[in-house]
Amino acid sequence: MDAPSTTAPAEQPRWLRRLYAIVAIVLVLGSLIAVVGWSRLLREVRQPAWVSADADSRFMYGSLGAEAQAGIPYWIFYVLPRLFPDKLPGPGGYAAFGVSWEEGKELPIGFTKKTVGFDRVGNNCAVCHTASYRTAHDQTPVFVPAGPAHRMNLEAFFHFLLDAAKDPRFEPGIIMREIALVTDLDLIDRLAYRYLIIPMTKKALLAREPMFAWTYRHDFTDWGPGRDDPMNLPKYFLLDAPMDDSSGPTDFPPIWNLGKYQADKGHLLNLAGDSHDVWSVMIDSAIGLFGEGPRDPGALAEEARWLQAYLTAKRAPAYPLPIDPARAAAGAQVFAAQCARCHASERTGTPIPQAEVGTDGGRLETWSKENAVAANKAFRAMGLDRKGFVEAPLIGYVAPFLDGVWLRGPFLHNGSVPSLRDLLEPADKRPQTFWRGYDVIDPVGVGFISHGAAAERAGSLHDVRLRGNGNQGHEFGVDLPERDKAALVEYLKTL
Repeated sequence: MDAPSTTAPAEQPRWLRRLYAIVAIVLVLGSLIAVVGWSRLLREVRQPAWVSADADSRFMYGSLGAEAQAGIPYWIFYVLPRLFPDKLPGPGGYAAFGVSWEEGKELPIGFTKKTVGFDRVGNNCAVCHTASYRTAHDQTPVFVPAGPAHRMNLEAFFHFLLDAAKDPRFEPGIIMREIALVTDLDLIDRLAYRYLIIPMTKKALLAREPMFAWTYRHDFTDWGPGRDDPMNLPKYFLLDAPMDDSSGPTDFPPIWNLGKYQADKGHLLNLAGDSHDVWSVMIDSAIGLFGEGPRDPGALAEEARWLQAYLTAKRAPAYPLPIDPARAAAGAQVFAAQCARCHASERTGTPIPQAEVGTDGGRLETWSKENAVAANKAFRAMGLDRKGFVEAPLIGYVAPFLDGVWLRGPFLHNGSVPSLRDLLEPADKRPQTFWRGYDVIDPVGVGFISHGAAAERAGSLHDVRLRGNGNQGHEFGVDLPERDKAALVEYLKTL
């Protein structure tokens, strides 16, 4: 019987042991880098509980999920006004854009903060749909979710971001020095901001330059506070259409009480009736915040369902000043005789032919049946289920429901008439210029104070002679006696 072997196993070559060690170190380092990279660049964290503590707060500050695709890194967003005050429309940092900003809040209403690897700032619907008003100049503003943001200068905000990105000062060294003055980032965040986040943000902003080229045209009228160009935006962002000569600046509408719009009654959404239903508008507006198709259509649809329920239940606020009951009662009769056939009938919520209403036609020229067909096709390709845009030529402007009309000034689809009382005058008697963007109520004319030093300091000049700003048309009730006009305006405060 052979004796057991006592020979030791052959020792592995030194080079092989080194190779194993190197592989182990690479795997450990790779895993560490992957974990840190995911944690600092991609890990998504729920917003704080206070954001969704009540429905109004969720509407004003809740994320729709756009931060990962279109958000601006928080610390870049924070220092931009400090670095580029020369590109702001006025003093006060972001307040210069007319944002609604609650006292004690970190960001304005409609600006969302969410951690996706690092803190990012995005937007939601409230940025264009939160009204503010004061009953006197020395009062704190009252903010009304779902109302029209008549002070928000959206075009100026777009231009600020793009102009800053094009400036040579938008570079890592300068931005990091400014960030260091306001916060102490750790080593990983400093490296990430300097070598990844700042260059990528600059690149992402500059990529939008062709989409905004039309807003820089000198022959187009600036939107000013409370307006955008709602159909040119998807035309150039979504469809990548060649630039044409259309311009249709249009007021932000209120979006409260959306349950009143019923498709079976022929109601259409948007001021020109270019969308079939509330659901379509929810989805289309959200895509505008993403700038492209969402990575998670299901999550977007879930948020849109919540928004639809919230805005269906939300009601317009009551007029905050005293109302003369007797005069308002007399005004109700004037309304029934003069206004109800369009604003309290089967025509309400449906387009009135432009030849009949006679208002500025610029908004209608910005969108076509062909645009609608192409846009609906693009949305289907994103996996988004909606009735979508109306695939037909636009004929006129929707006769709006008038709930909360006292908070909708200035009036007409393009905000070209400062008060309801002015709207009861022939077009040539209405103000040719006025200041829009002030939030103190005009209790006599109903709208907002639009003349005087305070309005001039807070607002932007609206000149009805400029393209898209025309105040013609809607000459209904202009021949009423003064007593009836005053009574009608008093009644409209009650709606």
